[in-house]
Amino acid sequence: MKIKHLTEIAIALMLARWKQTLVAAIGVTFSIALFVTLLGFMEGLNQLLDGIVLNRTPHIRLYNDIKPSKIQPIDLSKEFKDYHHFISSVKPVNTRKEIYNAQQIINKLETDDRVAGVASKISAQVFYNLGNIDLNGIINGIEVDQEAKLFAFGDYIIEGNYQELDIVSNSIILGQGVADVINAELGDIITVTSTEGEQFSLKVIGFYESGISEIDKVQSFASLETTRKLLGVSSNYISDIQIKLKDLNMAPKLAAEYESLFRLDAEDIQTANAQFETGSGVRSIISYAVGITLLIVSGFGIYNILNMLIYEKMDTIAILKATGFAGSDVKKIFISISLSIGVAGAVGGVIIGFLMSLGIDAIPFSAPSLPAVETYPIDYGLQYYAVAIIFAMLTTFLAGWMPARKASKVDPVEIIRGK
Repeated sequence: MKIKHLTEIAIALMLARWKQTLVAAIGVTFSIALFVTLLGFMEGLNQLLDGIVLNRTPHIRLYNDIKPSKIQPIDLSKEFKDYHHFISSVKPVNTRKEIYNAQQIINKLETDDRVAGVASKISAQVFYNLGNIDLNGIINGIEVDQEAKLFAFGDYIIEGNYQELDIVSNSIILGQGVADVINAELGDIITVTSTEGEQFSLKVIGFYESGISEIDKVQSFASLETTRKLLGVSSNYISDIQIKLKDLNMAPKLAAEYESLFRLDAEDIQTANAQFETGSGVRSIISYAVGITLLIVSGFGIYNILNMLIYEKMDTIAILKATGFAGSDVKKIFISISLSIGVAGAVGGVIIGFLMSLGIDAIPFSAPSLPAVETYPIDYGLQYYAVAIIFAMLTTFLAGWMPARKASKVDPVEIIRGK
């Protein structure tokens, strides 16, 4: 029964200053809406930007690196075993880029429960021939189906059909930057020269655009078979093994494990693209900071409104206490007012924030460097809505607690005597 009376009193006090109450609720509503929209848009943007590189980068890359031998001739001498060696101009060891027993390694990786997929790759340095001019380039020999499955290869083909790489003999998909320079069109026959001086004619069946112009000016794609012909190597030649994991965070640990197990060099995605993760983290922190600041500002608005309400309703509070209501009851009344504003604002804010996100998601976005993106990116993660609601309730509770505590300590005798 007492709860019913406290609720009725709280409603009466809110209605007595309904304009100020409405303003406070609107403040919370728009703070929540902007928080949700800002976080959703920023995280969507993070995913888009990181996806340009991270989604197309293997979680672990196995290869033979060109580097100096760790053991020098002087290390083999027992006479100088306990000495410090200062060796300059150390030359790389004459190692082959081919991965020995590559197919056996791939078979082993495919049985690992931690691995989502494996794709072979060959990198071939070539020159694109343009009359008397030779342009430096790289042709990536790929397993077409695996590349599309694991690294969304098909999303970045802006013209042509990537599956024809396995069907059309001696075919190539040119980077858009390369195509622009040599003025190539679909169906054209271009000439490339290998580093050994051999010339090959390749048919253009598509164009690739990664979103990074410096890469698109250099790289192109062909099938493994075509790339092996360019290099003049055997039918089992592979220079890279690309691994996609089920858990990206395990990449550094598994890279060290595979490096030791297969006696190959291993590069994990965190090491290769640390700058992208750092950028995403900083953008997220900024977004959360701005959103939380908006909620804190709306909390101060509620605090000021409740403070004014207490000063204006001192006689009402005194009468309540004089008629038997305890200080804790008065505190409950004002905290319930504050939380009511928070609940109304949170519900309205979540709805408006979702609608604003839908609106942004429907805005057309067209960029030549991002052919797979048609609208502005938005992430509809439920965590943003949950954080917004929790923080809104916490902010409004704290904003109401201090005025409520002040109201609970009002001495009814002094108030009535003053009247």
